[in-house]
Amino acid sequence: MAEPTPKKARVGYAHTRESFLKVYESLRDELINDECITSASESAQSKAAQEWFKEVNDYNVPGGKLNRGMAVYDVLASIKGAEAVTEEDAFKANALGWCIEWLQAFFLVADDIMDGSITRRGQPCWYKQPKVGMIACNDYILLDCCIYRVLKKHFRSHTAYADLLDLFHEVTFQTSHGQLLDLTTAPIGSVDLSKYTQDNYMRIVTYKTAFYTFYLPVACGMVLAGIEDPAAFELAKKICVEMGQYFQIQDDYLDCYGDPEVIGKIGTDIEDNKCSWLVCTALQVASEEQKEVIKAHYGRKEPEAVAAIKALYGDLGMEQRFRDYEAASYATLEATIAEQNLLPKQVFTSLLAKIYKRKK
Repeated sequence: MAEPTPKKARVGYAHTRESFLKVYESLRDELINDECITSASESAQSKAAQEWFKEVNDYNVPGGKLNRGMAVYDVLASIKGAEAVTEEDAFKANALGWCIEWLQAFFLVADDIMDGSITRRGQPCWYKQPKVGMIACNDYILLDCCIYRVLKKHFRSHTAYADLLDLFHEVTFQTSHGQLLDLTTAPIGSVDLSKYTQDNYMRIVTYKTAFYTFYLPVACGMVLAGIEDPAAFELAKKICVEMGQYFQIQDDYLDCYGDPEVIGKIGTDIEDNKCSWLVCTALQVASEEQKEVIKAHYGRKEPEAVAAIKALYGDLGMEQRFRDYEAASYATLEATIAEQNLLPKQVFTSLLAKIYKRKK
C-alpha cells in the first residue's frame, strides 16, 4: 500500500491583516453556533442571544492593531521557516493569535469600566453603548470563555494542549495581578505620591502588560514549533518582559502626548491618577516647589488641573526624557537579541520593529 502523501507546505500564503481576519470570522461563527447557544435555536430568545454574542465579539475583538495575535504566526515562521509552515500550522497559529486577541478584548472591556473611560479604538467604549451598560460585565466574561472554547475545539488532541491551557491561565493571572497593583497603587480619587516610585511602576507594567502583550504570543509560537527547552522559554520571557516595559512606557507617553485621532482614545492618565512613567520620572527630578504642583493637581478631573500637570511636564522636559529612554532601551534590546543563540533573532526583531517609535 502506498504511503499517504504528506501535506505540502503553504505556497503563496501572505500573512496579512485580511488573511488573519478571515480566521477570526471562522472562529466567531463557530462560537455563535455553539450548541450551548443554539440548543433552543428556534426560539426568539436564542436568536437574540446569538445576535448579542456576535455583536459583543465584532465590536470588541478585531478592531485593534492585532499585533499580538498576528505575532504567533510570525514567531512560528521565524523558527520553522515560512516554507515549512503547513496549512494546518498556519491555521493553528492564527487560532492561538485570536485567543490572545480575545484575552485582550476581555481585559479592555473590563479595564474601561474600572477606569470610567470614554472611548476605545476610536469608538465609544462597549459599556458606554446605551443598550449595554453593566451587561458588559457578563460580556467580558464571555470574551474570556471564547479562548477556552477555541482551545478545546482546535487543540484538544494536540500534544501541547495542557501546556497551552496552563500558559493562558498563567498569563491571565499575571495580568490580573498587574491590574490589581495598578488599581491599588493609584486608586482614582486618592493621591499618595509616596507610592509613585520607579520600582512600583515597573512591577505594575511587567505584570499588567509585558506577559500578555509579548511573552504570550512568542511562547505560543514556540509551543507550536515544538520547542521544549526551558532555557529558551526563560530567554524569551526575559527579552519579552523588557520589551513589554518599553511598550508600556511608550503607552504612557502617548496617553499624554499622542493625538487622540491617531491613538484612538482620549488619554486620561492624569485625571485617573495613574502611576505612569511620566509622573514617576517627574517626581524623581522635580524641585520641592514642583512636587507641590503635582500634589495639588495630579489625579483631578478639572481641565485646568490637567493643564497644570502638562505644563510642568513641559518645564521638566519630559518629551526629551522619553526620547532618551527610548533610544537607550532600544539599544539594550538590540544587544540582548544579538547576543543570544537559543532562538532565531527574527523571533524578537519582528516584534521590536512594530513598536519602535510607534505613534499609536
